[in-house]
Amino acid sequence: MTPRSTPLLLTLALCAAWAATPAAAQAWPSKPLRWVVPSAPGDGSDTTGRLIAEKVSRELGQSVVIDNKPGAGGVLGSEFAAKAAPDGYTMIVGNAGSHGINAAIYSKLTYDTVKDFVPVALICTAPNVMVASPGSKVTNVAEFVAYAKANAGKVNYASGGIGSSSHLSAELFKSLAGVEMTHIPYKGASPAVAAVLADEVNVMIGNLPPWAPQIKAGKVRALAVTTATRHPSLPDVPALAESLPGFETVAWFGVLAPAGTPKVAIDRVNAAVNAALGDADVKARLASLGCDPAGTTPDVFAARVTGDVARWKKLATEKQIRAD
Repeated sequence: MTPRSTPLLLTLALCAAWAATPAAAQAWPSKPLRWVVPSAPGDGSDTTGRLIAEKVSRELGQSVVIDNKPGAGGVLGSEFAAKAAPDGYTMIVGNAGSHGINAAIYSKLTYDTVKDFVPVALICTAPNVMVASPGSKVTNVAEFVAYAKANAGKVNYASGGIGSSSHLSAELFKSLAGVEMTHIPYKGASPAVAAVLADEVNVMIGNLPPWAPQIKAGKVRALAVTTATRHPSLPDVPALAESLPGFETVAWFGVLAPAGTPKVAIDRVNAAVNAALGDADVKARLASLGCDPAGTTPDVFAARVTGDVARWKKLATEKQIRAD
């Protein structure tokens, strides 16, 4: 090799590397993806995650496998996802509880909700809904508050686990309504819903998606929704703010990835989710669950996550709510 040929060879090598970079990026994904759901089958993250995963798999040309890892209000699944290889092949369908509230009520998490995850794609938002057990005689929020005050120490409420949005929503309700209720946490929304239907607990303020079929079937009475105003999916159900001014909690479901995940994976999944949210069938199915499609950029989704963490930390500190 002559000295004169060395620059030429270096130039050719750099050109080859540059040319290969787009090809490598386009090659992602080259194998199936795994989306961890930090809750039990039937929960909001599970229902919306499965719906979107079906469409995303078509967009990406690879299957998207749902892997339920429930427990500790979303902590177990989140911990698993946070420690997964940041290659884009493992992501998590998080929610307002797992990636908003938990940072506020757990002091010994092995991961940082904000620093160890990259928000990828927001799927949808949904109100929580206050539902009384079938055996209850109350028909509205005022009647329930009166009943709870008249039966102090005897009223309980279900949640999908310590730190879930149903837990914090009920604690906010207790504070604003001036009532006492005993918390009965379950391992996910599905068993909590079953407990309410079986009259094992008095009330639940849970994500609307798991409750929507039960409400539409007339199995339970929805007392209120937690959006600031009435929700289009339940126009005859009042907002809790009508009885308790200032009450508002909104659930969200979205895909997040371990920190360090390649931008090409984040961008492609974001685009695939947003494309799926534009599908008429997906829109209809989300509407049937009381969910509002919320496709946006990773940066806007990130702002929602950090905002939720700050909000719930403030409430948890004021009400001294801890999970550990």
